[in-house]
Amino acid sequence: MSLEQTVLKTCLAEPDLKLLYSILFYIALPFILLRLVWRGIRAPSYWQRWSERFGYSPLLSVDQQVIWIHAVSVGEVEATRPLIKTLFAEYPQHQIIVTTMTPTGSARVKLLYGETVAHCYLPYDVSFAVQRFLKQIHPQFGIIMETEIWPTLLLKCQQLKIPLVLANARMSERSAKGYARFAGFTKTVLQSLRFIATQTETDRQRFKQLGADIRNVHAIGNLKYEISLPTGLMEQANAMRSLWGSYRPTWVAASTHEGEEALILNASRQVRAACPDLLLIIVPRHPERFDRVSALSHKAGFKTLRRSEQRPCPAEVKVMVVDTMGELPLFYAASDVAFVGGSLVPVGGHNILEPAALARPIITGPHYFNFNEITQQFLKADAAKQINNTEELAQAVIKLLQDPQQRAKMGETALQLMANSQGASKRLVNLIKRHITHHAD
Repeated sequence: MSLEQTVLKTCLAEPDLKLLYSILFYIALPFILLRLVWRGIRAPSYWQRWSERFGYSPLLSVDQQVIWIHAVSVGEVEATRPLIKTLFAEYPQHQIIVTTMTPTGSARVKLLYGETVAHCYLPYDVSFAVQRFLKQIHPQFGIIMETEIWPTLLLKCQQLKIPLVLANARMSERSAKGYARFAGFTKTVLQSLRFIATQTETDRQRFKQLGADIRNVHAIGNLKYEISLPTGLMEQANAMRSLWGSYRPTWVAASTHEGEEALILNASRQVRAACPDLLLIIVPRHPERFDRVSALSHKAGFKTLRRSEQRPCPAEVKVMVVDTMGELPLFYAASDVAFVGGSLVPVGGHNILEPAALARPIITGPHYFNFNEITQQFLKADAAKQINNTEELAQAVIKLLQDPQQRAKMGETALQLMANSQGASKRLVNLIKRHITHHAD
């Protein structure tokens, strides 16, 4: 839990929330800045653009009506892709501004959208910073992805009459129990939103139980199902495979976390007994861990190549560490089997829909609570397989590598599930037109 979230949680238990929250956040601010400095030791990008975190965005030019979207980090930014495409079609005269909280999210925005959208960091949740930011961009409406709720931000938007939407919203059972402890505050926050667009009916009912007006809570599906694959991706992947040796069985461990890579390397050692030509591709979730993961692989005795070396991958290389940003879809496409990380350790998993869109058989660990509904859907349809430990992971990889028919069947089922779950972005924009822009007209 971040320091900012700790401040929020602490003040929720007190009656005078607004005043206490503001005081606590101001007190915590020096420690938040120290945390930025500390994180910058491993990821120097955290040392940059501090002014934006206080509402100063001198390079942000606003000369049209603005639609503002907040997506905290990489996963949420990915989910904006179908939405932003639809918004450009419906509101061609508007400027779209995307805010994030992390450098990796910022980098993803720039990679996906280039100059077509503007970007800056969302300021810290202190009154002067939020007010400066909102007055600079003054959006016609704002869209907050998933469940990023900051009290000062919400209150200032309400004060400035800026309609806010909570989109692609999810509410786990555990989170709902936490919010329910502070029923009055939660109800006030949820009712300040113009509407809430949830991923599932289960999420919708949980928001209702927490005090949201059910008439303004709509289950529209998950934006993440509408993945747009880069042009020429499969051609690039096939060219890459031919350089490795197209015969080589290859599996990818994607979005891995601290403590997970050691388990994966151990599993890959077991798989190599059945598949001697095996190539393992590890894609760490956080850039600051690239060096450590590469060193870990070397220490474990694997001949290791880093993607940034831009060298051929000969047969003696057993592990490739992808230490570049934005290339995960390419390595999913170039692999036979995909393990989605953050699930062998209790992080909560990551998005399984990217490998699904490429018809890759998916393996997940037991800790997928951040993507429970999606993962359960794929597990029930046999489009994904759950494993619980290193040995089960190794056996699952071996079976799939040795059974191309099973790989194809799982991939086809995944694609069908994806196709059946499309359309959330269009439904969301229709709700915006009904609840917000038609009112403005």
